[in-house]
Amino acid sequence: MIVNMSEMLKKAFEGKYAVGQFNINNLEWTKAVLLTAEEQKSPVILGVSEGAAKYMGGVNTVAAMVRAMDKDLGITVPVALHLDHGSYQGCLDCVEAGFSSIMFDGSHFELDENIQKTTELVNLARERGLSIEAEVGSIGGEEDGVVGTGEIADPAACKQIADLGVDALAAGIGNIHGVYPDNWQGLAFDALEAISKAISGIPLVLHGGTGIPEDMIKKAISLGMAKINVNTECQLSFAAATREYIEAGKDKTGKGFDPRSLLAPGFNAIKETVKEKMILFGSVGKA
Repeated sequence: MIVNMSEMLKKAFEGKYAVGQFNINNLEWTKAVLLTAEEQKSPVILGVSEGAAKYMGGVNTVAAMVRAMDKDLGITVPVALHLDHGSYQGCLDCVEAGFSSIMFDGSHFELDENIQKTTELVNLARERGLSIEAEVGSIGGEEDGVVGTGEIADPAACKQIADLGVDALAAGIGNIHGVYPDNWQGLAFDALEAISKAISGIPLVLHGGTGIPEDMIKKAISLGMAKINVNTECQLSFAAATREYIEAGKDKTGKGFDPRSLLAPGFNAIKETVKEKMILFGSVGKA
């Protein structure tokens, strides 16, 4: 059931759990996440970066595939199709393509320009019935060519963006995309508490959910994180399972080279990773 993410995030925020955003990269990824969400009776957000959308053929292809698969698989849980780290034009394209939610990443602009562009997109999202996420303070690391230095967001700036009417806010608190280095200092909970207090009632988003210790995840949820993004961890699970299958020579046995067989271990590994995260985030049974 394709919906925007406004209602699912409100429920998560009030219920002190988080909804997982799992980025999709192809048909197998999409099917794995949708089936796991249905099995776990969990709301879910399918994240799509502009780079991943281009790889899959374009935003129209992605929207058509997700909506058709949701229908054909008989998915009954709430599913949001969400643009991840979108540019201004990328947001416009996804609105027209049929996404149910967009994220505008204006964190690399001066605050005034971020406010201006976010305001325009909030108005458009409201007209079209979409939800919208904004960002303050760039998230560290790289996400499909979007590079962030990893900032601690200013609570006052967060309030200015939150007051524009966004459904969720991504605020940098020391989190990064990709694999965390050994010398990572951890999440800045003092900053998170200050931000949560400043924007009172707006669900927060934790990007770079891969590799953050479970106790930090749970504490972040208790302080207002209602959406947690996972991408790298699913990619690593998929790669490891696929590598094991090939290194064991299973692709050379019978019709093991058939993509439906070759990709099955990775597919199942994604499902297991998504299930583990849904349990950790507390969203199981919340659909």
